[in-house]
Order: sequence, then C-alpha cells, then structure tokens
Amino acid sequence: MNREIASLTGDPSLQLLPTESVRPGLLSQAEFHRLADVPPEAQWFANLASAQTRRAYQSDIKAFMAFVGIQSPEEFRTVARGHVLAWRGDLEKQGLAGSSIRRKLAALASLYEHLCDSNAVTHNPVKGVKRPKVDSYEGKTPALGDSQARQLLDAPPADTLKGKRDRAILSVLLFHALRREELTRLLVKDFNHERRGVPHLRVHGKGGKLRYIPTHPNTLRLVNEYLEMAGHGADLDGPLFRPIRKGGWTSRYMVTALTPGGVYSEVVVRYMKQIGISGENMGPHALRATAATCALEHNADIAKVQEWLGHANISTTRVYDRRGSKPEDSPTFRVAY
Repeated sequence: MNREIASLTGDPSLQLLPTESVRPGLLSQAEFHRLADVPPEAQWFANLASAQTRRAYQSDIKAFMAFVGIQSPEEFRTVARGHVLAWRGDLEKQGLAGSSIRRKLAALASLYEHLCDSNAVTHNPVKGVKRPKVDSYEGKTPALGDSQARQLLDAPPADTLKGKRDRAILSVLLFHALRREELTRLLVKDFNHERRGVPHLRVHGKGGKLRYIPTHPNTLRLVNEYLEMAGHGADLDGPLFRPIRKGGWTSRYMVTALTPGGVYSEVVVRYMKQIGISGENMGPHALRATAATCALEHNADIAKVQEWLGHANISTTRVYDRRGSKPEDSPTFRVAY
C-alpha cells in the first residue's frame, strides 16, 4: 500500500520502513512522526477499501496530475475549477465514453471531498463541473440470450478436471451474478455454507462487504463434482477455484487461486469463442449482466436483485433492467408485407 501511495503522489518519502523491521505492536518515534506527516492526499488513497477502485482511481488521478503538471501532493491545493474544465475538455477530445469521463471526474471529486474534510483545501474545484449524461439505463455490457447461456454452460468437457472446473465456474457466474474478483476470492469453506438449512455461497464483495447467496442446485452439483475430482474439498481455508497443471491435475502444493485474468481468458472468452459468441465487452461481466437481466425478466424484485448483486445504489441495478427493450418486442417483427 505504501508503494502505491508513493507511486500516486510521486513522493518516495511516503514509503514506510518494511514491516519486518517494525516490532510487533510498536512504532519507533521516527515511524510515528512519519505516519503523522502523511499528506491527506495519500491518506485518501490509502482509505479506499476496494483494490479495484484503488487501481481505477490511481490511474485517473495520475492522468490528471500529468495533464496539469502536478509533481508533489501539496500542489493539489493550487488546482482551480479551470484546470478541471480543461481536463474534461481534453478527455472529450480523446473520444472517451461519457461513463469513463464521469468516473474520472468522480475520482477527482472524491479526493477533493477528503481534502475539504481534512481542511487541506477550502473548496472542491470539481463542484459545478458538469459531467457527461449517461446515454441510457441499459448500459454497455451486453447480456446473452437464454439459448447462448445454455450453450456456454455445456461448452466445457464433462470428463476432464479442467472441464469440470470450468463448468462449475460458468455456473457460479451465470446463476449467481458474481464479479470475477469475487469468484476468485471464494474459499472452499465459502461453498455450501448452510444458512437455515439451505446451501449458500459466502461472497466477499467490494469494500469488504460480505453477502450470502443461496446456491443454485446445478452449481451445487457441478462444484461438488469438481472438488471430488480435484481432491481439495477438505482444504477449507484454501481457494475454491485453482489453476491446473499441463497434466490436468492440480498440484498438491499449488494453493494459489485462479486469477481474474485467468477467469477472463482461460474460461469465459475461451468457451464464448468456441460456441461463436464474440463482440465488444464480451467477458465475465457479460455473464453478470445476463444473470441480472434474466432474474428481472422472470419477475425478481429489483430491490432483491440489488442486494443479490451487492450494489450500493439501486440506480446501478437498473442498468440491467432490459424488460422494456426485448428485441422480440420490437415493431420490426410486427411489420408484414
């Protein structure tokens, strides 16, 4: 984390001593004063709970720093609204999507809100800067049709370890709408976690939030088949989904989890290509969109879907509500000559 802060601010002095040099439960006087002197800009970054948010916001703030020429944390305090407007104009010239520009401005606004709360600046220069409108609630992540989802679930071979693992992964994604990072964080003990007599998945979501999702019977069967063949069902504190060696079996000593990148390339995109599904934004998030869309189309309560997805705001859930835009309901199919 300290390296990330130093990378964000360009100030290597913000890196603390290696943890192994610190006595357990004690800080030296120098370390105490160094922590007390950490600028509020760095404190804001360190306080972001989600690793994914940190990565995105770090990239956004670095882009702003490069645009206005900020070299040290203190220079954030000299930024005026004109600098923000000029940056927004430059982002528009780059042809970035409105949603991307909104996120970048949101990152900068979040930083300045923290600086205001810390009395490091007198005002937030991002306030009053108009952000691009969202084109529609539908969003840009596509959802698969029912027949495509069924094809994808059946695409991995049913008689190999990799095939069993991949069938289980696709079932978890399509029946439970997990983010790929959430899937890779699942431990063996998070699967088949009983609550009121019903098997649940225990999901570690964004911002350290925990939620419990009833496990679909299809997923229950497929994960059990995978664990039986893989042989790590008793390793309760180990990762549920693991990389597989060339020989086809997981190594007894390989206790790392499958990475989010591996879920994307080795599983989702691989089988999508195999059954002929392609297009922009086709990846694990498309399966999350598919699950949410399907649940809403089958009359699931949108507030329950919000909780199921782990969304903080219901407006995010509405992105997946495509009930009013089914292609088969288009007037196109009512035209007859």
